[in-house]
Amino acid sequence: MRTRLLLLADEGNGTEAGQSNEFMDERTTHTMTKTTKENFTSRKMDRRALLKAGAGTAALLAAARMNFPGGAFAQAAGPEVTGAKLGFIALSDAGPLFVAKDKELFAKYGMPDVEVAKQASWGATRDNLVLGGESNGIDGAHILTPMPYLISSGKVTQNNVPTPMYILARLNLDSQCISVANEYADLKIGTDTAPLKAAFEKKKADGKSVKVAMTFPGGTHDLWLRYWLAAGGIDPDKDIETIVVPPPQMVANMKVGTMDAFCVGEPWNLQLIHQNIGYTAVNTGEIWNKHPEKSLGMRAAWVDKYPKAAKAILMAVMEAQQWCDKMENKAELAAIMGKRQWMNCPVEDVLDRTMGKFDYGIPGKVVENSPHIMKYWRDHASYPFQSHDLWFMTEDMRWGKYEAGYDAKGLIAKVNREDLWRDAAKSLGVAAADIPATKSRGKETFFDGKVFDPENPAAYLKSLAIKRIEV
Repeated sequence: MRTRLLLLADEGNGTEAGQSNEFMDERTTHTMTKTTKENFTSRKMDRRALLKAGAGTAALLAAARMNFPGGAFAQAAGPEVTGAKLGFIALSDAGPLFVAKDKELFAKYGMPDVEVAKQASWGATRDNLVLGGESNGIDGAHILTPMPYLISSGKVTQNNVPTPMYILARLNLDSQCISVANEYADLKIGTDTAPLKAAFEKKKADGKSVKVAMTFPGGTHDLWLRYWLAAGGIDPDKDIETIVVPPPQMVANMKVGTMDAFCVGEPWNLQLIHQNIGYTAVNTGEIWNKHPEKSLGMRAAWVDKYPKAAKAILMAVMEAQQWCDKMENKAELAAIMGKRQWMNCPVEDVLDRTMGKFDYGIPGKVVENSPHIMKYWRDHASYPFQSHDLWFMTEDMRWGKYEAGYDAKGLIAKVNREDLWRDAAKSLGVAAADIPATKSRGKETFFDGKVFDPENPAAYLKSLAIKRIEV
């Protein structure tokens, strides 16, 4: 595999090239009043005494329950700690973390000192997760769904030393995009990459290189790009060169001609169009409708040590996901995401697609209410289906990240903590209709007609013409 890393970010200090590391929010402290403590630490207060206390105490009780909803009030001890360090990459699917911090939802669930810290790249995210929060790293992150598996198995860590990870929730479905340089504007590339195959071959025959960029080897953007190219007969390892570029640097690199196409989340695809550098070929939801994307991942050791704190973080993020998914909140969501400490981009570079309008940058190709809008909660977006994690691991086997016969289901059983999600959902009072009945979403069908049956991953692999594994 020809994979080259562009050293465009300072992964050592965890900041993007050209930006300062001043994005940490000030910690906020939320304390109960002395009166609240005195009234609610008494273990002898029975129902009759409470009723005698009168309207003032009842009002105080109601206020306390409002501050600690979903059963958190009943947990006298509360979270074991009040803070954790969570990383993120400047992408719109980290929106729930931005909202949970901006709207003080972490504090609402007893975690006022949660830090949400910008990472320079997915490689930096991995390295900081390996370090852990107690060693100047991070405890968890907004993360590409395959990464907790690659990290837990030691496939992408230094000296292949595993760092056990948990997936607590999925953060979103759909709405990544594959963008193509204006050099290929006349082809108006969509899901069919056959015309691009011919164009690439011609360019190579002229002595020029063909490069496509993704964000992390074996990550979601890598897999969407590979699936799309291979479906049109382009071998991503043999016919082109695959390079790694951090999401915020995609547009600048295409502007100077570093790559011919890239796959990343927003706002970078729309920003590319606004700067008249390229166009959107496909929304990844067109490749696999309602596909899983990012996850909330945390170090297993941290979750095991602080289970109540982990649940509090999970509940805050789940509540933020519900808020993010309401159409009446989309404009405010876009404004929050564009802030300097989060994505640091003009609101217009993220607003339209946040609202569901997709202008592909091709004359006449504008979808006003895209079915592939990013979903944060609807369609079970937050629940981490284990069948979806199996697809990601199967695709990484396809491209040689795992050896043939690797026990994918065994690793998924350790990493995917859908049980913690269900517990948090119960405490939040999530409607039964929003809680999946099983750990599998069943068979999945892709745009080219291929079907992934989680009960028979080998059959899926066998059906794929281009792969690095013998089945």
